[in-house]
Amino acid sequence: MSGGEVAGLIVAVFWAILVSFLAVALVRLAQALRQATRLVAEVTDRAVPLLGEASQAVRSAHAQLARVDTITSDVAEVTANASALSTTVASTFGGPLVKVAAFGYGVRRAVNLQTKGAAKKRTVVLGRTLPSARSRKSRG
Repeated sequence: MSGGEVAGLIVAVFWAILVSFLAVALVRLAQALRQATRLVAEVTDRAVPLLGEASQAVRSAHAQLARVDTITSDVAEVTANASALSTTVASTFGGPLVKVAAFGYGVRRAVNLQTKGAAKKRTVVLGRTLPSARSRKSRG
């Protein structure tokens, strides 16, 4: 065997080893692709019903939001009506009620002052109340 034949034999062995490694790598890559395909198929089988349920949940939430919007507009209308009613009642009854309260306070104060004045003029002796003395003005 000559040097060229030995070199060709060495190159052929290296090529055989290289092709073997590439074949093993391709087999493993094919297995990984099969598993990935199986995984994607399983995910798709599970995701489609989940997407349907999510779509139904979104539709239901949209319907509920429409109801809440209606309720909110009704509450706003009731609030506006209550505010208008409160303003009307305050303007109609507010002034007279303040006047009645002020009159009641004045009467109460006058009665209290008169009873206090009458109590000051009377003399109490041993648990008995004597009539108050007449003032000089009332004599005549």
